Amino acid sequence: MVNKRPLSMRDGTISIDGVEVGNASSYTVNFTPDVWSGRTLKEKGTNRRWLGYDITGTLKTWKMNNRYKTMAAQYKATGATPEYTITGTVDDTNSDYYDEVGDRDKITLTGVVFTGDIPLLQLDVTGDAAEEQVNFGAKDFN
Repeated sequence: MVNKRPLSMRDGTISIDGVEVGNASSYTVNFTPDVWSGRTLKEKGTNRRWLGYDITGTLKTWKMNNRYKTMAAQYKATGATPEYTITGTVDDTNSDYYDEVGDRDKITLTGVVFTGDIPLLQLDVTGDAAEEQVNFGAKDFN
């Protein structure tokens, strides 16, 4: 099959707990299997088996609100780890992918916890518009 109309990464939406993130600039979700590997006698190759998985990702946004500062402040006040649901949808209905799949490319992550550095304030003499990047992990997807 020739891909005449490849899937555009520009057409889509991201939402956190049902609220669209209108300032998103990029979004990536990764599925990483937890792989066991081992050998047995007389075999020259390695056997492998998936035993579990990890779901991680990155969300980049143009800074337009205090979303992440608010998350950090809530945790400080309550001590409860904030968990979210993130839905990402690719809406390129003019692509060959849409012809084959017959629907949008959509994934919903549940049990999302932001990990790593959470930007609270940014200043940069060489910068233009402020962009925030956060990493996250999720329990599951569908």
